[in-house]
Amino acid sequence: MKTKIVGLLGAALTIATPFAASAQDSALPGTFTGNVAIVNDYVFRGVTQSNEDFAIQGGLDWDSGAGVYVGTWASSIEFGDDASMELDMYAGYRGAIDNFTYDLGFLYYAYPGSSAPGYEFWEVYAKAGYNFGPAAATVGVNYTPDNFGATNNDQSIYYSAVLSAPIGDMFAISAGAGYSALEGVKNYADWNVGGTINIPEWFSVDLRYYDTDLHSAGRFADDRFVVKISRAF
Repeated sequence: MKTKIVGLLGAALTIATPFAASAQDSALPGTFTGNVAIVNDYVFRGVTQSNEDFAIQGGLDWDSGAGVYVGTWASSIEFGDDASMELDMYAGYRGAIDNFTYDLGFLYYAYPGSSAPGYEFWEVYAKAGYNFGPAAATVGVNYTPDNFGATNNDQSIYYSAVLSAPIGDMFAISAGAGYSALEGVKNYADWNVGGTINIPEWFSVDLRYYDTDLHSAGRFADDRFVVKISRAF
């Protein structure tokens, strides 16, 4: 299994890098960037999406240079049904005023191949951040009127906060916390803490501990240690 995933990651790098380069050389305005990654567990808001197994991930983004951006991101998943991939599509507007940053957008989650009702849903989100110099803080809120897995148009609000601080040129530490207010389902909190090592022109390694208070979900929302190896291009 690990050998197969490493092979797929290598293939993704081989295919995606020339594509991004050709996009950059085209007459299209703005800037294209991309990323590929492998993780030992895909965790979303404290809950495993890959059944505590490895996942391969990747995305492509376009930035207009004037605040508007569009992107897509995908990951392998394991829900125990026919769905094997999560495909996200998003667009928004972001900017900065001195040390203050803001980001407003729309995000759609698709699960191709799934026969289960209520999987696909959309969210609107808003984020605000401030760079204090030694550290930066970001707070955000995501809202959907029809949450994942809901068949009765149950709404959901997710509140999040992240604090990060660089240590030298190649290392940064960060911590995050979130709260899911779910209509018709148990509300819960999640949190994480970790560090990222960035090797310029090569790859980044993120080491992170996750946990939640969603004890009713058993091992799917237990504490876990996640290693992510990624490369941006």
